[in-house]
Amino acid sequence: MSKTNNESNVMMVFGKKNYLFMIIGIALIAIGLVLLAGGGSKDPAVFSDEIFNTRRLVIAPLLMLAGFVIEIFAIMYREKKSE
Repeated sequence: MSKTNNESNVMMVFGKKNYLFMIIGIALIAIGLVLLAGGGSKDPAVFSDEIFNTRRLVIAPLLMLAGFVIEIFAIMYREKKSE
């Protein structure tokens, strides 16, 4: 018995575009997490204002939010079938 007959009947849950969108979303989330990192002071007794910069308060959360929105879109996206 050959496996090629059984393999042709397998239907994938997501298509190629879905996986591409998922990779893009994961990449945006990872970039956002990297941008959030750092900003601490080397001396714990000294306060550092670096944690309140625009990169950590605005840009990184927006990138992560965009990544999560793209992930939801990637899961819900369904290609239109041609008749």
